[in-house]
Amino acid sequence: GREAEVSIAAVNGPRAVVIAGDEEAALEIAGQWAEQGRKTRRLTVSHAFHSPRMDAMLDDFRDTVAGLSFQAPSIALVSNVTGEAASRDEVCSPEYWVRHVREAVRFADGMQALTAQGVTRFLEVGPDGVLSAMARDCLTEDQTAASAVVPVLRKDRPEGQALTMALAELHVHGALVEWESVVAGRGARMVELPTYAFQRERFWPEVSISLNGLGASSAVDSVDARFWEAVEREDLEALAETLDVDGETPLSAVLPALSTYHRNRRDQSTIDNWRYRVAWKPVLDVADGSLSGTWLVVVPASRAEDELVTEVLSGLERHGADLVSLVADERDLDAEALGERLREAAADAPALGGVLSLLALDEEPCPGHSALPSGLALTLTLVRAMADAGIEAPLWCGTRGAVSVGRSERLSHPKQAMVWALGRVAALELPQMWGGLVDLPESLDERAVARLAGVLAAEATEVVEDQVAVRGSGVFARRLTRSAAPVADATTWRARGTVLVTGGTGALGGQVARWLVRNGAEHLVLTSRRGLEAPGAPELREELEALGARVTVAACDVADREQLAAVLDAVPEEQPLTAVVHAAGANGAGPLAETGLADAAAVVSGKVAGAVNLDELLGDRELDAFVVFSSIAGVWGSGGQAAYGAANAYLDALVEDRRARGLAGTAVAWGPWAEGGMAAGEEADHLARRGLPAMVPGLAIAALQGAVAGDDGVLTVADVDWERFAPAFTIGRPSPLLGDLPEVQRALANAGNAEGAGTGSALRERLAGLTEAEIDRTLLDLVRAHAAAVLGFAGAEAVEAGRAFKDLGFDSLTAVEFR
Repeated sequence: GREAEVSIAAVNGPRAVVIAGDEEAALEIAGQWAEQGRKTRRLTVSHAFHSPRMDAMLDDFRDTVAGLSFQAPSIALVSNVTGEAASRDEVCSPEYWVRHVREAVRFADGMQALTAQGVTRFLEVGPDGVLSAMARDCLTEDQTAASAVVPVLRKDRPEGQALTMALAELHVHGALVEWESVVAGRGARMVELPTYAFQRERFWPEVSISLNGLGASSAVDSVDARFWEAVEREDLEALAETLDVDGETPLSAVLPALSTYHRNRRDQSTIDNWRYRVAWKPVLDVADGSLSGTWLVVVPASRAEDELVTEVLSGLERHGADLVSLVADERDLDAEALGERLREAAADAPALGGVLSLLALDEEPCPGHSALPSGLALTLTLVRAMADAGIEAPLWCGTRGAVSVGRSERLSHPKQAMVWALGRVAALELPQMWGGLVDLPESLDERAVARLAGVLAAEATEVVEDQVAVRGSGVFARRLTRSAAPVADATTWRARGTVLVTGGTGALGGQVARWLVRNGAEHLVLTSRRGLEAPGAPELREELEALGARVTVAACDVADREQLAAVLDAVPEEQPLTAVVHAAGANGAGPLAETGLADAAAVVSGKVAGAVNLDELLGDRELDAFVVFSSIAGVWGSGGQAAYGAANAYLDALVEDRRARGLAGTAVAWGPWAEGGMAAGEEADHLARRGLPAMVPGLAIAALQGAVAGDDGVLTVADVDWERFAPAFTIGRPSPLLGDLPEVQRALANAGNAEGAGTGSALRERLAGLTEAEIDRTLLDLVRAHAAAVLGFAGAEAVEAGRAFKDLGFDSLTAVEFR
């Protein structure tokens, strides 16, 4: 009812609105907003533009503007009057500029119109960066990460410097800058860039590609930009090729093609955002480090006299450690017995600086549990024994050849990679006693020993790199990075002949089987322990046969070498085996400290023994594809899944070993799948709450197709909500492995800010002034409410105050979320 006194003068952003008009009315409204807790500020202006105060001058202004001559703009404009693209007739009309004086400035709408058209670079031409700040406020978090908002001048910087910085920022965001014109007359000259062919020092920054950050978004934008450039050029040939239509196709057929193109681009963008890989990053050389105190070195009896073990022991002594050696054999596979030996050793060394285990070097089958390498079994027992004995000195596990830090280096001992996965789970579940993982070089010279000592000593002085490889050229740290989109067209790979799918009657196996048949497989061999008696197996066979394939469903435990050999021998000669997909396996969750050898062997057997049998039985046979399904549990670890993670880490390592031998190999470490798989039902809901939503099977299969066609080797495919996942994953211990991902850095920064300014301070205010009994009751209610939320209970009243967390249903996974 105050339209004659005041009006909205500008909408500058989602939280920035300007009103203008009569002073009294404007201040009264501002006062009402202030009472509601809104922030207000009076602007210093010469006139109340865009308000009723302008009405008296509009006619005179119209007459003045009508006498001017207008020229059509040479670049596209977005109008702040309408918030939409402006036509040439519109801006050449005197009435448009009259409206500009009187009506509200729709800056936020204009920004929305620009982003809707795919604009990602914004340049402010003016005396300062006021509009740039407003523009950033109009962008979403993802848009901000993918955009450049650059002011040409800043009031606190020299003009030449500010302009150069603006041009540089636009340049790195993909804009074309005529640098010849910029540097003309300034004495600039061309220089050669340094080369790095034989140097370890790198000068270029390492960039992680992300759809939520610059890299992948720019890649997607570039594809779409080329499409729209072809439209603008009216390049019929290029458009017809992109849309896969004939150049003479009518519009009625082009529209569905456009829809398909857009949908495929969207799906491909989603898939690209799921792709990660493990990389090795050179880190600061720590050869000058020295050890102190007593170090307990645990070695396997079968390797106690090896040259490597001897060199490690003598080398650590030379670098300041007092050593106590403990030789472990099959009698120490009992955690209680080994724990007693550890307590005795610790009692003799009160200043225990750390524990170094070389148990992983023993790769012989574990007595009584042949599916487990003895080194893995002894390491599992050692971790349990240390936890039971209360020894909190940092435990480091050493391996040799368990990882490869570059293409020129072969991963020679896949079995030892299982200890790495076990260690990653130990870091999550037992952070107080975990040190890290270190892979040793083939030749352990004095320089390498010095680096090993430096790695072990770093704990006391700095943030620990806890997954490292010591090499002759330096120390390398393990990192998770974004994997670039595959170069090859996914449609270039086609199945043919016979394809074997282990675990083929399960949920994931069925999805793979359908994909293979649609992709050209003539004969499928699907194995599972129960064969056609497996739930849904007969129906799956009928479905696949209806699609035109010959289907054999075989009851086969792939961990049984003879059974698997019989299945391979039965493949018909007229349709030879051309590809294998190993999707068989069993999951088993449980706290690491409670995981026995029998439990671990049951989980490891199907995954590892099946893969070993396939690799050995097929030998050097030339295959189009040898694909194994592994898991993110083996890549970065997952609470309660030590054995499962170890099994999957072996699959990844086996593929690296196969590729080094010149054989086909693709390992995909999957996140959870929707519509089945091992993460279904309540487990899927729990994972989604942790930041691991299930992937749509159709898109996951498309990612698999891309990995095989692109010959990606070892790839991780997972939909990760880092804002949820990263803070919970790192709550007990930092994770350098994830630390280079920009999304993780943002998530942890946001979580830190929220923790510093949010719940903690609010709780302190709530407790202030309460009696001791009231504080106890308030805290109890708070804990019960959070426990109910984590467990999925209807309310806090469902959580009995006197029951132990374990009895309420907490496990290691829900404990992490609760914490």
